Amino acid sequence: MQLLKSETRKSSILPMLAVGTFGLHLFTLMLLMFHGSMLELLNQRLTPRSLVQLVNGNAITVDPKSSVERHPETIRRFVGETMTLMLTWSSKQPQATIWETSSSLLASNFQSKFLSEINNLNFSQKFGNTNRSDQHIFIIQRISQPTPIGEGKWKVEILSNQLIFNNSDNLGRSIPFNKQVLVRAIDESAISLPPTPLPWHLAAYRLGEARLEIYNVCDLENKNCSGNSN
Repeated sequence: MQLLKSETRKSSILPMLAVGTFGLHLFTLMLLMFHGSMLELLNQRLTPRSLVQLVNGNAITVDPKSSVERHPETIRRFVGETMTLMLTWSSKQPQATIWETSSSLLASNFQSKFLSEINNLNFSQKFGNTNRSDQHIFIIQRISQPTPIGEGKWKVEILSNQLIFNNSDNLGRSIPFNKQVLVRAIDESAISLPPTPLPWHLAAYRLGEARLEIYNVCDLENKNCSGNSN
């Protein structure tokens, strides 16, 4: 009889032990979930946010973005303003000076190819030997929305013309410049300001702050336009 009571007592303890063990595991799981939510909240609080001042005077805070992300309008403005700077020349804004100032907005292995592109654009004149009375003005008709082609890389189509005027031809002539422009994000700008910057130095420096560079330019009809600048 004593043995039967002992076995009965043991059998009654086992369910209680099982329930207690299950409750302990459940409590541990809930504690881990609570700690996880607290860590996530702390991470959100510790993640730095940027204060952005808008042109209308308002200020907003924004979440940080990946270093390779760029707003589409930033890309479009970079392409349009870079091309305008590089292809607008005059006696007061010499072609060679503009190239020296702005060529760092291009990838280093693409600069020689684009210089050849400029020479082909003005096939009747060698680089740096434009007539002092010539005025070269770059006019844009349209810039497409950027198309992502890789991480931190985009393709933009630009429809434009370079207008050339001189004293003997007041009506001028127009050279089409309709291209695909490949752009990519970079870590640091290669543009620096000289001790006494001129307006084109300031323009190039401001463009460089977008931390973008042009790494290839192709004809619109080119279906194989890629990062290979050769």
